This record gives sequence, structure tokens and C-alpha cells, in this order.
Amino acid sequence: MRAQSSATACTAKAVTPPPPPASPPPNPSTARAAGTAAGSPAGTRAASPPPGRAPGAGANTALALLGVFCFSLTFPSTVWGLESFGPWSLVAVRGVLAAAVAGVFLLSQRAPLPERRHWAGLAVVGGGVVIGFPLLTTLALGTSSTAHAAVVVGLLPLTTAALAALRTGRRPSRTFWTAAVAGAAVVAAFTWQQSAGALSAGDLYLFGALLVCAAGYTEGGRLASLMPGWQVVGWALVLCLPVTVAGSALALSLEPVRWSVHGAVGLAWVAAGSTFLGLYVWYRGMAGIGVARASQLQLAQPLMTLAWSFWLLGEELTWAAPLAATGVLVCIAVTQRARD
Repeated sequence: MRAQSSATACTAKAVTPPPPPASPPPNPSTARAAGTAAGSPAGTRAASPPPGRAPGAGANTALALLGVFCFSLTFPSTVWGLESFGPWSLVAVRGVLAAAVAGVFLLSQRAPLPERRHWAGLAVVGGGVVIGFPLLTTLALGTSSTAHAAVVVGLLPLTTAALAALRTGRRPSRTFWTAAVAGAAVVAAFTWQQSAGALSAGDLYLFGALLVCAAGYTEGGRLASLMPGWQVVGWALVLCLPVTVAGSALALSLEPVRWSVHGAVGLAWVAAGSTFLGLYVWYRGMAGIGVARASQLQLAQPLMTLAWSFWLLGEELTWAAPLAATGVLVCIAVTQRARD
């Protein structure tokens, strides 16, 4: 019996598992990482962006400003293009060339086709900024000066902000709206002073251009938050290609072409610079900082266009331009600081 008990004890001792090794002391950096993954207060504070500033706001604002720069050259380039082309030919060929550039980008990047639910929005973008705005402003420049057209289109930011508020349901602050209305009032007063209180057929074209362009900007800004901005521009241009190709064939058969250096440079810029590059960086920046706030950056566009019209076209500027420039820049500063 004693021997059997000893054997049983030895067997039990043999099958008893060894005690687990002692755990190493916790690593502070590992503990912090675990706290971050678990959603601890310390981890949340480390992952949060600085207060009062959205991630990438500076870069997106810079992109939107680059778009404004590209757009500011559109009217002088259009005037140059009209030296070689008729208004309908210039707009149609411009759309075809811009679609060709966009198509190369779409194919090289193997961009997927947009979802069916996005095609209606792309049609609004194409009708507004690819066809409607270029056509109406080109027709207006046949009777109005570049400077006059630039200040009328200065009302575009307020129009875009209003349509964006209706379309997206966002409500900018009262300070934002006060500054936006003040900036539009400065531009309107400047326009009224320049036109001696009378509206021309060119002004009607420009007011129509404001509405269709604001609709295109608003819808494009919404789509740019769902897909890359360059794809919004690219697919809108491709969607309009059947219209622009047919329009080019018809317009070129009716309007004579007189080639010149200015005409070629103007066509190249409005196609590649304004229509593709400008819209690409504009929609990308607008998706990051919001349609309403980005639209207020365009308050500087008329003043930039005035400078280009003086340097490139030799148009004279009146005493009211520096005064309007000061007022508009103040409004831009206010709208950029106003929170939603």
C-alpha cells in the first residue's frame, strides 16, 4: 500500500503543469497604444485634430485658390480665342479638347464608371460649367468688356452659397451671410457704377451664366465628396462629349476660323487650364472646405481678372477698382473665419 501510494504521488507530480512564467512589466508606449485602440481618453486626445481647424483645411483652401487663379484667366483667354473662332465654335471645340484631356486621365488611372445614382448630378455639372457658363459668358463678351463681365460674375459666390444652402441643407452662420451679402453688394455697386445704371444684353447673358454655374458648382461640390474631384470633372466632360462634338462640326461649318497666336493660346487655356485643371483643383478644394466657404474665395476672381485684362488686353481700369478690391478682400477674410 505504501509503495502504491508513492507511485500515485509520483504520477500526480509528473502530470502537474508547471506554473506560468511571470509577466514582464508593462511598456508605457505599448500601454498608450492599447489605450488609443480601446478608445481611452488619452488615446482620443492624441488622435483628435487641433481644435477649430479641420484636417487638411489649408491644403484644400490652397487648391480652391489655385482654381480661382485658373478661372481668373478665362475671360482674357476667351477674348484671345475669339480672335480666331466664333463664339459657338470656341465653346464647342473647347469642350471637345477638355474632354480629350480628361479621357486620357480617366483611362490612365483606370477610373471606374460612376454609379448610376451619380449620373444626374454629373449632367447638372456638365450643363452648368462645361456648356452653359462658357457659352453664356462667351456670348456676353461679344458685347461687354472683360472688366465689366468680371465684376458681374463677382456675384457668383453669393449665388453659389445660396444654392448650396438649399441643396445640402447646411446653414452658414449669420456672420457668414452678412459678409457674403456685403461682398456681393460691393461687386454690384461697382458694376452699377461701371454700366451707368443700365443693363445690356450682355448683362442678361451674364446673369444667366451665374445661375447655371452656381448650380454646377453646388452639385459638383457634393459629388466631389463622394468621388475624386478630377473624376467629377472628367466624367462631366465625357458626358457632354456627344453635344460638344456635334456642336463643333456644326459651328465650324458656319463660323470662319482665322488662326492666330492669340487665338491658339486662348483656346488652349480655356480648354486645358480653365475647363480641366481649374475645375479639377476647384472641386477637390471645395469638397474639403465646403461649397459655401469655397465660393467666397471667388470674390477675389473679378479683381484678378481686372488685373489680367489690364496686363494682357490693355483695358483701362477706373478709380473704383482699388476701392472695390479692398472691400472684397475684407469680406473674404470674414467669410473664411466664420464657422458654420
